[in-house]
Amino acid sequence: MSNELAEKPLQYLDKAMGAIREMGLWPENTDEAPITALLEQITELDETRVILIGRTLNQASIFNEVVRTQIAAMSIGARYEDITNGFDSIRDDAKGMVDQLEDGKLDMLERASNVWMKVTRGDIPTRFDKIRQIFLEVTADTKDQIDREHTILEAYRDFRGALKQSEVMALEVFEKAELKLEECKNALSAATKVLEDFTDGTPADRARLEMARDERLREMQNEERRYQIAKDLSDNLTISYNTSEVVMARLMQTTNAKERVYQQSISFFSTNETVLTALSASFTGLFGLHESTETLNAMKEGMSKSLETLAEIGDTVQEEALRAGYGPTIRADAVTKLVDSVVNFQEKSRTIINEMREQATKNSAEIRDSVEDGKQRLAKLAAEGNTVMLEQKS
Repeated sequence: MSNELAEKPLQYLDKAMGAIREMGLWPENTDEAPITALLEQITELDETRVILIGRTLNQASIFNEVVRTQIAAMSIGARYEDITNGFDSIRDDAKGMVDQLEDGKLDMLERASNVWMKVTRGDIPTRFDKIRQIFLEVTADTKDQIDREHTILEAYRDFRGALKQSEVMALEVFEKAELKLEECKNALSAATKVLEDFTDGTPADRARLEMARDERLREMQNEERRYQIAKDLSDNLTISYNTSEVVMARLMQTTNAKERVYQQSISFFSTNETVLTALSASFTGLFGLHESTETLNAMKEGMSKSLETLAEIGDTVQEEALRAGYGPTIRADAVTKLVDSVVNFQEKSRTIINEMREQATKNSAEIRDSVEDGKQRLAKLAAEGNTVMLEQKS
């Protein structure tokens, strides 16, 4: 392979691939591109150029896959809606706070609503900080997109050099295919002319001329197939180079616009972060003022109602206190009832004692008589048992 011929396209190609490898994006295992098998059919036309074209197109497939992967990795969403909703919630809650102040009191529903607001949406400083974080995340993702797109564009600028060189070589291979096809056509025409002019000879001679013509026809058909492959290759490389040039020009315009927006975003945030902080402090102060106002109103209302209650129940409580302080202590009827109970118990206890004593004497006599009767019966049984045993022995 000629080093001079290979130097330029490989230089462009290696530079483009090197940029991708530096990002650590080049795949470890790569499959051979389908175009390789097709190019093998035209290798005879110009082996060096066809191999270089094949290498470029094979790397092009990998290069395009890496670009698609990088584009897919770009973080794109609708986080601006989160920022809009964040500001809306702050304004809505501030307006709701004013509405709560209109009737001069907070009912249970309003209190529950305020608690729910803090639980679900967070307090004002938290929401402003969330807006700030979302803005910084979007800005960081935009910077990442710009860096990726710059890498893609720079790699493409190098890669398109290799692609253009492949187009040039494909056109050169196509020229050779045209010449080869023309040679085959001329050979076929000559063989056909010889066959047509044949007038004197044996059938075998004519058959040989026919076979020669058929061979030239087959060679011409094979060459025409290679010619078509070479033509498709050169045409499509021309289309690919010029079309992708326009598409990448559009990507460059998009990247430039995105970079301008990113620069404006950074400038805006850096110079207006103080405004965001001031808004956070102001709205937080408003909510704090709202809480202080309601606290003061609650204290005033609570003390007023307490004074009213004190006026309503004060006389009754004091009257009861006077009765308790100056009135009798233990009631006489309670003492009388206790004395009657003691006397009655003493009277009843004498009667119960006498009855129980009689019952105890009677009970012990019954027990004694019952036991004695049992003993007599057992003695009688024992005596009868001995008599029986003596009679059995004799």
